[in-house]
Amino acid sequence: MKFAKLHGLGNDFVVIDQRDLPPAGSLGDFVRKVCDRHTGVGGDGVLFISVEDKAAGRVRFRIFNADGTEAELSGNGLRIAAASLFQSGAIAPPRIRFETSTGDRVCELVRAEGSLYEIRAEMGLPRLASKDIPFDDGAVHERIVDYPLTIGQKVFPVTVTSMGNPHCGVFVDRFPSRLEWHQIGSEIESHPFFPHRTNVEFIRVLSRGEIEVLFYERGVGETLASGTGSCAAAVASMLRGLTDRKVAVRTTLGRLIVEWTEDQILQTGPAEIVFEGTLL
Repeated sequence: MKFAKLHGLGNDFVVIDQRDLPPAGSLGDFVRKVCDRHTGVGGDGVLFISVEDKAAGRVRFRIFNADGTEAELSGNGLRIAAASLFQSGAIAPPRIRFETSTGDRVCELVRAEGSLYEIRAEMGLPRLASKDIPFDDGAVHERIVDYPLTIGQKVFPVTVTSMGNPHCGVFVDRFPSRLEWHQIGSEIESHPFFPHRTNVEFIRVLSRGEIEVLFYERGVGETLASGTGSCAAAVASMLRGLTDRKVAVRTTLGRLIVEWTEDQILQTGPAEIVFEGTLL
């Protein structure tokens, strides 16, 4: 079974053509084995893609987290899948339309240089109502901004959104220690108010045009970057009036650009091919 390993600012995925999978067996078990960084390929998740219409650039897209659970969407995953398809020639640039569980998402090639691709992805509009995230504290919320969420003995004002998958933004003046934010992230991820668990972003606003984010992803833990997490962090900053509608999101290994237009969240960032191989 052939695969490609790519990363988007350190958020790494294994890309596999779903048609190459054997008919029997658990996808979750398969993903956990592939993502193991000691005995497998290693990655934050696996992307399963299937070209449905090459001429129209239409591709089916599924994403699984490293723990074997299926997720709804990944911004980095979309860019990575697009780069892999462009590099292999399976789809001709400049556009790919991905069919995801949250609707169609279009990716467009901005530039390519060797193994490095810059991709712009349409991420849809954020979902802000509690029922659409979902977030359930027993009340109905049209927006969840600066909500007092209790974790242990502390109360954290959080802003909760969905980019097709749930996100919880925690604003900080300075980042806590790694041990502390891992613990907080883990507890928020599995908080009972999030029936499907949640991704967590720790957000530091640098200016009206730039934020810095640490990511604790549902089903993965710490990741160096997150596409939907970057969008959610940017949206949360905009909802609180802290930034303009176009911001640079600084991650550990680089930046993404997120823009909220009238009818779309646009995300532009890199995807890099690391290597290709064969699973035995």
